[in-house]
Amino acid sequence: MRLEQCRWPELAGLGDKIFVLPLGSLEQHGHHLPLVTDTLIISRIAERLEALRGDRIVMLPVQWLGHSPHHRRFGCVSLDLMPYVEMIRGVCRSLVSIGAKRIFLMNGHGGNDIPCKAAMREMKSEFEGVYIAYATYWNLASEEFTAIRESPAGGMGHACEMETSIVLAERPELVEQSKIARGGPDDSAGFGPLDMLKGTPYFHIYEFDEVSENGAIGMPEFANADKGARFLEAAAQAAARFVDEFATWKYRAPRRKA
Repeated sequence: MRLEQCRWPELAGLGDKIFVLPLGSLEQHGHHLPLVTDTLIISRIAERLEALRGDRIVMLPVQWLGHSPHHRRFGCVSLDLMPYVEMIRGVCRSLVSIGAKRIFLMNGHGGNDIPCKAAMREMKSEFEGVYIAYATYWNLASEEFTAIRESPAGGMGHACEMETSIVLAERPELVEQSKIARGGPDDSAGFGPLDMLKGTPYFHIYEFDEVSENGAIGMPEFANADKGARFLEAAAQAAARFVDEFATWKYRAPRRKA
């Protein structure tokens, strides 16, 4: 079910469903992919998730405006940190006001991570009896993505094997294949390869032009449309499994003051 297609008298009957807000961005993706890449990918995952779990979810329109200040020297349309936090809080308040009890922030852009988690901390104090979860699709499907990928560590990050493969599968005319080139820090950078599926024991903030000359991180030369279809299906199936699990979450009764 899509929220945008509902009439207002129908809203009162949606409280038992999971409301899903897909989150994208509009930012540079190297020389070969368009700015809309993250939004395109999360849109396709959302479409497939609705087809798989349409009876138990309410899908919101994709939010294309992301938190992307680290891409500003290459090019992006970005919402600053605190306005993004407040945007997420505002959307969730609206959903709670129409009866939502479970909200899934389904993310498709790494830069949205910090503001979404900050917003969730604030909303946990604001709302009682409401479950709000946040997950990025490549983390939900990390096991499957690891099995599909062919690039070594450092091959998947941004405008990489995975993202390029999905755009090749879904909108091949948007890929400038003659401009495909790997990017990211070289061995002399000191902090090792950056990879979306390979966590590090530390956290740091960087501007994209500090770690990549061309705006990419990873090895898009490993991309092809067949893998793109497999990545996309794996992401949708992983999101569907998470929806099933999320529907069962039940906290213990809150502690009351004496």
